[in-house]
Amino acid sequence: MRFQPYLDQLPLWPSSGRHILAQFDADSIYVYQAYRPAIARYAVEHQRFGGEFKFTRMSWIKPNFLWMMYRAGWATKEGQEHILAVRLREAVPSGFLAPRYATREDWQAAAAESHVRLQWDPDHHPSGAPLERRAIQLGLRGPALRRYGMEELLAIEDVTPFVAEQRAHVTGGQLSQLLIPEERVYHPADPAAATNVGLESGAR
Repeated sequence: MRFQPYLDQLPLWPSSGRHILAQFDADSIYVYQAYRPAIARYAVEHQRFGGEFKFTRMSWIKPNFLWMMYRAGWATKEGQEHILAVRLREAVPSGFLAPRYATREDWQAAAAESHVRLQWDPDHHPSGAPLERRAIQLGLRGPALRRYGMEELLAIEDVTPFVAEQRAHVTGGQLSQLLIPEERVYHPADPAAATNVGLESGAR
């Protein structure tokens, strides 16, 4: 993974709108999840999900590091003590992004059967304060979750020690010392996927 000071990245990010911030290259993209120790250890050891991981439930993935930190309390919440960085094949997100529906009723009818849920939430400052910019998370279940957890991932890394180091800078009010994964605005390989989920093209 590549890391860069938070304050150096901040001017490069949109301040509002729907955008996917992520670390990616031509071949892959990183997403984050938080789990209890047993699930994290199995995933890192086997480089796939299994063991106590439940493929019968919905699992949420987040490409934005700071959104994950907000959700997991910087790896302090019960059951979210370990942060995993999961490197996926670059083309996978396009296949996971949900199609657009003509009406809310059409969406509600399809959601009950869909294996992928898409949700836009306020992005968050390192302190946890909500921002105007929206961050995406994807809920996967059934075949989509098995595809993600066993087939499409390239590597799983436990970044909890790094998170703990950076948490100390946040709680100490030392944002000038805060490092996070290098993230830029990500556009899916399939332009139709970007349109379907309402991604905005403007930089700021």
